[in-house]
Amino acid sequence: MQLKLDLQFFAGEKTEKATPKKRRDERRKGRVAKSQDVISAFLLLLCFIVLIIFGGNILDKLMTMFTFSFNELIHWEVTPVSVEQVFTGVSLEVAIMLAPILVAAIFAGLAANLMQVGFLFTTEPLKPDLKKIDPIQGAKRIFSMRAVVELLKSMLKITIIGAITFFIIWLYKDQMLMTAFYSAENALDFFSKVTMTMGIAAAIALLFLAILDYAYQRFDFEKNMRMSKQDIKEEYKNMEGDPLIKSKIKERQRQMATRRMMSEVPKADVVITNPTHYAIAIKYDENKASAPYVLAKGVDQTAMKIKEIARTNDIAMVENRPLARSLYQAIEIGDVIPEEFYQAVAEILAYVYQIEKKTKS
Repeated sequence: MQLKLDLQFFAGEKTEKATPKKRRDERRKGRVAKSQDVISAFLLLLCFIVLIIFGGNILDKLMTMFTFSFNELIHWEVTPVSVEQVFTGVSLEVAIMLAPILVAAIFAGLAANLMQVGFLFTTEPLKPDLKKIDPIQGAKRIFSMRAVVELLKSMLKITIIGAITFFIIWLYKDQMLMTAFYSAENALDFFSKVTMTMGIAAAIALLFLAILDYAYQRFDFEKNMRMSKQDIKEEYKNMEGDPLIKSKIKERQRQMATRRMMSEVPKADVVITNPTHYAIAIKYDENKASAPYVLAKGVDQTAMKIKEIARTNDIAMVENRPLARSLYQAIEIGDVIPEEFYQAVAEILAYVYQIEKKTKS
């Protein structure tokens, strides 16, 4: 009894890798191994690179906009038309300035997702699920090992970014103290340089942490995807069908086919037999076929049933052991007999017809 319980326990233990079918089903539901940190780090890095490339152009447009505002717009009369013109012009200029950053952000988000999970479109995560607002499940998620890992990961990111920021500020501390003697343009240029340096360094550090996080997310995903031997067996049954049910269906199909075959026996002209093993019911109808064809055949129990129906319906039975055996192996139900059997079958049919003719006379 104890051994049986142990076997059941091990059969239910999730030790097997997920099958391709389960992976496909989970993917359709949007459940894939993905790290959000990869997206964030890639997005931050690409946006800072775009700022470095287009920063001068953005600064020039801002300076032009401010100059125009203080030199020209201050003299405008405030009317609905003038406000609309100012709002439209400023919105267009801001959109042009932010366009490279927005495009870079969209590209970064798409690229990071494609690198991790490939192309995936599903609406399953958008469907309402009451489990998401279940307080018990929520408490389990808060106090789970995954929540602890996420907390440690967040603390590590804060520590690393804080250390990088402090280190860069420490490198530039002397120049920062001298910015009081800089012109406004030079001070702005200096702080832009420091900010970009901190941003790029932080983005690279986050990208390195994101790679480690992706490895962990993949490991955790594979762990949660594991299946027990019983799960695999159940999946196989669902895909292929329960063997017991399949065998019953096949048995039912065989019974139906046998009944149909037996219902054709009374139409036969003759039943060729091997007294103990084979029975072949033959019919000749020139309107249906150019040669005699097989209505039914069987061995052992099925042969005995065919002969019983033949006796009940006064169907002639002729014993010919070699012919019965050869016909059973050579043709299927409904087939026309091959040419090599024409002579033998024709002689039997002629004999049967002759007997029937004498009987009627």
